[in-house]
Amino acid sequence: RGYGMRIDSWMDERMDPVKSTEAAAKYLRDAYAVLGDWPLAIASYNCGMGNVNKAIRRSGGKRGFWEIYDYLPRETRSYVPAFIGALYATHYYREYGLVPVKNSIAVPVDTFHIEKKLHFNQLEAVVGVPKETVAALNPQYYHEVVPGDEHTCVLKLPVLYTNAFIDAADSLYRYEADKLL
Repeated sequence: RGYGMRIDSWMDERMDPVKSTEAAAKYLRDAYAVLGDWPLAIASYNCGMGNVNKAIRRSGGKRGFWEIYDYLPRETRSYVPAFIGALYATHYYREYGLVPVKNSIAVPVDTFHIEKKLHFNQLEAVVGVPKETVAALNPQYYHEVVPGDEHTCVLKLPVLYTNAFIDAADSLYRYEADKLL
């Protein structure tokens, strides 16, 4: 929430890959500015700044990850080395004979700013996009509803439905609105 993520009974923007990645990058930037050490910033991402500061105090003021290791939560002691290992693997995969798998499920998407409540069933019935596709591209929304009436929400749809969405703009929100919303 401190990084502008909306989390309520209608949506959890932590599930939005774009918003959560932007918030994580901002958090890590800020944590590094405070702690001055990337492994400590990564540790704080896992267990919180308070726990890292507590570990620093308990260690007598030491400020290196390995120096405060014994004072960190168990999960964080494993998280940071795993993070470093994953980072290492992404850079040196060729040396170990690893081959990245190409992602064949990527779908070109278009984004729309929604300012009214919109049910996934309305999208399926009027625009023709399967609600399973809407859900897969928009995992942040609960109850198969984009809650755009409280503030503008972003909706991602496959580009092949862009024209249909634009053409149906007037009728889309009215379709079974009393029943679905």
